[in-house]
Amino acid sequence: MRKVLLVIVLCLVASLSFAQKQVQKSGEPYWTSGGEWIFSGATVADANNVLRWAPVFNFQNFLHFDQSESFGWFTGMNFRNVGFIFDESPSTRKKVRTYNLGIPIGVKLGNLDGQFIFAGYELEMAFNYRERTFVDERRVDRFNVWFSDRVNLWQSSFFAGINLPGGTNLKIKYYPTEFFNRSFSTTDPVTGAISRPYENFQANVFYVSLSFDVMKRGKFNF
Repeated sequence: MRKVLLVIVLCLVASLSFAQKQVQKSGEPYWTSGGEWIFSGATVADANNVLRWAPVFNFQNFLHFDQSESFGWFTGMNFRNVGFIFDESPSTRKKVRTYNLGIPIGVKLGNLDGQFIFAGYELEMAFNYRERTFVDERRVDRFNVWFSDRVNLWQSSFFAGINLPGGTNLKIKYYPTEFFNRSFSTTDPVTGAISRPYENFQANVFYVSLSFDVMKRGKFNF
């Protein structure tokens, strides 16, 4: 899995570096690229929800179209680690996450070379699911699945935030699409019994993130 992720990241960086060099002229579209620190949770009923910090792997790549000095819009492609932590019982804790590829569309208002606000919508594809189970703080199970039926493949989200001078921004985000696929079923290999582990489990992820533009217009944003 790590080798696959490394290949994805290298290809993404190479393609974006090439694209950035093509759009450096003033007044033309331009790229910004950077990372994101995600502090997430979920609306989970009847379970203790624990704050989750995910500094990796999160890569943001936005293509900007500035219509004036104070208004513009953007799209792009993002690679994101999204999940949450919850307690099934006083002794059992689960940590779940997906790796998502997302395409955002948003608008921004303010001083586009300094401080401005932004908001928009993002459609994300959850292509890898991982689940870990801990009992009395010791891990007893772990697995990850590519394109798992346990979660909804396509996930919608809405976001809003503020960009600060220097390329740092603070963002809030909410997923109206439920994290788990509640119709997912599994069969016990011994008894043959069919169960639906998420049938009564409604979870919608939300998060606050701090992100940094490392590249802008093909140059390091330092």
